[in-house]
Amino acid sequence: MPYLFEQLLARADAPQLAELMPGGAAKLLNAIDPKLAYPRNLVKVLLALRSPSNLLSDTSSRKSLLELLPRDQASLLMSLLGGGEQNDPYAFLGRFNFSRNIHLVTLFSFLGVGSQENESKELSPSDTLVKAFYPLFSHQNNALRDVQFRLSTEPHRVLLHMPTGSGKTRTAMNIIVGHLRERERAVVVWLAHSEELCQQAAAEFEKAWKVLGNRDIRVARYWGDFDSDLTDLRDGIVIAGLAKAFSRLKTDDKHFRALSSRAPLVVMDEAHQAVAPTYRQILELLVRPTTGAKLLGLTATPGRTWNSPDADELLSDFFARQKVTLRIPGYDNPVRYLIDEGYLATPKFRRIVADSKLELTAIEKRAVEETFDLPTTVLERLGRDEGRNLLIVFEIEKLIRRHHRLIVFASSVTQSDLLAAVLSARGHHAASVSSRSTPIERQEAIETYTNDDGEARILCNYGVLTTGFDAPRTSAALIARPTLSLVLYSQMIGRAMRGTKAGGNIEAEIVTVVDPSLPGFDSVESAFSNWEDVWKES
Repeated sequence: MPYLFEQLLARADAPQLAELMPGGAAKLLNAIDPKLAYPRNLVKVLLALRSPSNLLSDTSSRKSLLELLPRDQASLLMSLLGGGEQNDPYAFLGRFNFSRNIHLVTLFSFLGVGSQENESKELSPSDTLVKAFYPLFSHQNNALRDVQFRLSTEPHRVLLHMPTGSGKTRTAMNIIVGHLRERERAVVVWLAHSEELCQQAAAEFEKAWKVLGNRDIRVARYWGDFDSDLTDLRDGIVIAGLAKAFSRLKTDDKHFRALSSRAPLVVMDEAHQAVAPTYRQILELLVRPTTGAKLLGLTATPGRTWNSPDADELLSDFFARQKVTLRIPGYDNPVRYLIDEGYLATPKFRRIVADSKLELTAIEKRAVEETFDLPTTVLERLGRDEGRNLLIVFEIEKLIRRHHRLIVFASSVTQSDLLAAVLSARGHHAASVSSRSTPIERQEAIETYTNDDGEARILCNYGVLTTGFDAPRTSAALIARPTLSLVLYSQMIGRAMRGTKAGGNIEAEIVTVVDPSLPGFDSVESAFSNWEDVWKES
């Protein structure tokens, strides 16, 4: 029967145990509380710090421990190790070389220490799972490969069409990072129409490059008050605001001519605006024929209007009728798949009718025909309609009982401010943001709204939160702004449609204020497929 290691330690007194512990540990324990330095407690502390195999494998601690053996046990161990009939077993054990593994196995067995404790290293599992920190879902990877193929072949331009909430920006960043990684030096130009979208793109690129990048790279900001020198950029990405770019282009085009000479990959966010005359001028300068430049458009809504095939044909032609969309086996429309899988919330559409009896003037009717949307004069008159505003306030108060975050799209700046004021006076947490808001006011209102503080909050706005605004907890939207633009309508409802896999909700409630004289929309799926006919190759 082995002489157990625990029996051996039980023979040690406090000074002997102190020698086996880290220097000064026993003394410090005694200073804190003398009871902590009792031998029984020191044994517990010692075994918590060092395993029996560790103590016996170390030459110094092994010698001290073997001196604690009773003489008959020391003699027996000496015999097992081949020591014969020597008179002093302690002297033998003290000078014995335990370098061979079989000798340590004998020692461990004698003291009842399991042989597995002699393993100096624990083997890693044969199979491990390495987590990706900037991953794509399978449907996003399919779109990425399709885009890469289209960009690599003439005419090197393509539009990526993915619904709101399906990871359009993340997919695009993987494409951009791949483009930069494949080249020793390369230039990417990202164009967006708002400062919010520019800031969002810069932050997302930095996040992606930190995980996927293969070298230090320059990020040049060119929007608002940012004013990078683009003439010397030969490796990196430019994030440019379209308004600043066009303003600079009118007086000095050297920055963009320099970029265009470097065969850039140009990415146009919210690409349904690409054929607007001002924006098209910038794109045509950057993506000149024979330079090797490539053009990638990004949009959740690949058309400009709901009832003007000519305008949509123009957009389709600009991207050479090359459109990549999500292809999901078993689904005719990817939106249904995204909803079924939890990437998008299930929308619950509801209409409330406002009998505003609004009549358009001859000038306003002509403006509708020319711009394919309602002029601001109509929207402002609707925003002042007292009966319509009362209806909207009562509907908002019903919605906020069921939802923690509600976004309201007003028909004018005045209406947005008015609704927020009335709702605040009635005890609700409501704020308004618009083009009149200062950057600080807008930032504070959005941060308060997105803060997860448990309070139900309402954010009213006009014209600033349709894109570049991400508040996944928003589970309801009230559309008080009538529009003939299916693009705009799709963007507004998209603010509330983040699904559970995107940090959002299972369901989203979309309430549209309908004025009988104007058409409306009630299906995000129909919005997604509305332009399929104009993208078919002729």
